[in-house]
Amino acid sequence: MKKIKIFFETSAISNLEQPNVPHREADMKALWELLTDEIYDVVISPPVIDELRDTSDVKKRDLLFRYLDKIKFDSIELTEEIYTITHTIIDSGVVPENKYFDALHIACAIATNCDCIVPYNFRHINRISTIKGAQAISIKLGHGNINIIEASPLLIKGE
Repeated sequence: MKKIKIFFETSAISNLEQPNVPHREADMKALWELLTDEIYDVVISPPVIDELRDTSDVKKRDLLFRYLDKIKFDSIELTEEIYTITHTIIDSGVVPENKYFDALHIACAIATNCDCIVPYNFRHINRISTIKGAQAISIKLGHGNINIIEASPLLIKGE
């Protein structure tokens, strides 16, 4: 059986160290434990790495990169196809132009044929209109269905 391929958006990874929101931190840490077993294929893009590198809290930034060191993931390259999909997402109104990086994250996941995107950013990515729009674009471009799901280990495990 093919492994589920997951794209991690920056906000999900950032919640590995979020003591002021303990339920999010607990969910991400539980999910991260599943990732260390390599039962999923994980994809992370250069913009995600850049956003993590730009974390102003040095202690948190170092801790997040230590978490990344614990899992196997594919670090993709940004391609012309990804930029084209990004503009399609914005031009179609799925994501507003001022949320370019959200569109870029979705485009990275679509172009690399991920099964799902895992954000913890409910205001911009994890919305029904964004999910339906991303799915329509992905299918129209021949990449199959893509889902956007909350960073919960129970949702990832399918329980």
